[in-house]
Amino acid sequence: MSTATVAGVFATEKVKAPVAWRSVVRARLVTLDAVLVTIAVACAFVLRFGQTDKHAPSSSDYLWVSVALVVCWMVSLWGAQTYRAEYLALGSEEFRRVIRATFSVFGLFAIVSMVFKLDISRSFLAVALPLGLCLLLVGRAVARMRLNRQRGRGRFVDPVLVIGAPQEVRYVAQRVGSHPAAGYRVAGVATGAERADDFELSNGEVVPDIGAMEGALASAKALGASGIIVAGQSRVDRGSLRQLSWSMEGSGLSLALASRMTDVAGPRIHWRPIEGLPLMSVEMPRYSGVRFAAKRAFDLVASVTGLLILSPLLLAIAVVIKFDSPGPVFFRQTRVGVNGSKFQMIKFRSMCVDAEDRLAELQDLNEGHGALFKLRDDPRVTRVGAFLRKYSLDELPQLFNVVIGDMSLVGPRPPLPSEVESYEAHVKRRLNVKPGITGPWQVGGRSNLTWEETVRKDLYYVENWSLAGDILILIKTVRAVLMRDGAY
Repeated sequence: MSTATVAGVFATEKVKAPVAWRSVVRARLVTLDAVLVTIAVACAFVLRFGQTDKHAPSSSDYLWVSVALVVCWMVSLWGAQTYRAEYLALGSEEFRRVIRATFSVFGLFAIVSMVFKLDISRSFLAVALPLGLCLLLVGRAVARMRLNRQRGRGRFVDPVLVIGAPQEVRYVAQRVGSHPAAGYRVAGVATGAERADDFELSNGEVVPDIGAMEGALASAKALGASGIIVAGQSRVDRGSLRQLSWSMEGSGLSLALASRMTDVAGPRIHWRPIEGLPLMSVEMPRYSGVRFAAKRAFDLVASVTGLLILSPLLLAIAVVIKFDSPGPVFFRQTRVGVNGSKFQMIKFRSMCVDAEDRLAELQDLNEGHGALFKLRDDPRVTRVGAFLRKYSLDELPQLFNVVIGDMSLVGPRPPLPSEVESYEAHVKRRLNVKPGITGPWQVGGRSNLTWEETVRKDLYYVENWSLAGDILILIKTVRAVLMRDGAY
């Protein structure tokens, strides 16, 4: 069966055209940002000038300054491309751009004030900046969670046609399908087979295989796809790829190339076109320098603040543990930290005092994967311990480990020495950074993840760490704890 015939068959079906979800989501985000920015500026105005003496010249002048600030802030958010679909609901780039846009607009106000000798109140800006930034980041996080829920139900996604060899297509489809937040759904494939047929993806879903790749654009339109993804280039030579890109001009469809280099974050990728050849330059991971000094400073301030705020709760938990079962309040265990160094990790005791001695007799019941030991109904857990584990309250004393410097707020899970002994060479890269109280493992499924998935998430974090990414993980941790995702 020819490609044209296949396209014709698909065209006769009632294929729903791609919904312009970008416009809907963009309009909602613009409205949300405008409301939040207005609230922040209004609060700064009221706190600075109060409700009295409304006809004072300074107050009247600042009303126009407030309006100008809101307008410039929104223009800066738009100019920083914070509403691009590629950045929404995935990764930390959206938050980085929001932060950059916010500081840019306040930098602009500072320059204008200096050049034109305007007396703009510093206290007014000192309230508007942090309040507005916090509201924007929280608002974006809430909007992202809502968008991800919608995408989990199949809404606000882009159907795509994936081109490449069968194994390459399956790999790309599996990575795309396992992350609904990416906003893609595989509608069909083109593997270069001699005739059109059904194609089974890694998750068992069956999609049409149009066979030959020459009529990919027509088939993509017939399938209702909004874009084409080229998975590897073993079946697509340079000439065919160029012809495909030319044929897609003016079609409204997007073209994406899946690189063989995987698990690399956007900020580490730089393009260097040389004589029409787009070279992808990949920055090597760094584990020292200013960025890690900033991470340590953030850890120290946040952990000390957290201990001060949570001290009544910590004291209450300690009292309850002491009355619930015999034994110490805290549980100390040797864990492996950065570069293989060992330290004593502190937790609230959630098990009976002989838990370590009884571990051997429970190994046959292990529900974990790889080097991890997990047991959903562990008989060693106390009554209070079960509650503490459910909401991860037993982890709170690790804030002391962060203050000491053994751990970070965000990082890979701290392993046991026995686990490290069974690590393969590539898994030991997890030890290149400090372990964390929370991390990609905790917010990505926790105990529900396989060992391979846990390792992949941790290694991605190790090689692509950023402060904005840490903040995003901390926000996701709150949701994961409240929803009790994979906690036992």
